[in-house]
Amino acid sequence: MRCAPTLQGVLLLLALAGCGRADTAAVAPAPDTASPARIEAGRKLFARCAGCHEVGPKAGHIFGPHLNGVLGREAGSVAGYTYSPALKASTLVWDEANLTAFIRDSEKVIPGNKMRFMSFLSDRQAGDIVAYLATQGGTEAGQGQSRP
Repeated sequence: MRCAPTLQGVLLLLALAGCGRADTAAVAPAPDTASPARIEAGRKLFARCAGCHEVGPKAGHIFGPHLNGVLGREAGSVAGYTYSPALKASTLVWDEANLTAFIRDSEKVIPGNKMRFMSFLSDRQAGDIVAYLATQGGTEAGQGQSRP
């Protein structure tokens, strides 16, 4: 038995209506979610930062503050570290975009800050470092102790 063209169209629409349902579709990662490869690349690149900054459970302040829990934190707010007046006066809250920009050119983002890093990093490399830092615990982890 042959269906009328309009009935065929309705049946096709009903069949397609179930396609792409949220409970059956594969869930893709959010576009801003860092891949394990980017996090690993950032971990390796962080070696360039490790002369001044630490991360991890025993992190403290060296020439710069520890960077545990940096994303979402107010700039210049970690206890126990002496920030530049420019950074302390900043109203910046670190997010992926402004931290990436700061790593690339700290003076452009917060003029007068005391971080001096000759960045030869691409935007992608700086973003990889930020992806790695996003995995590095909360602000309590380092307890803000200065290193001698």
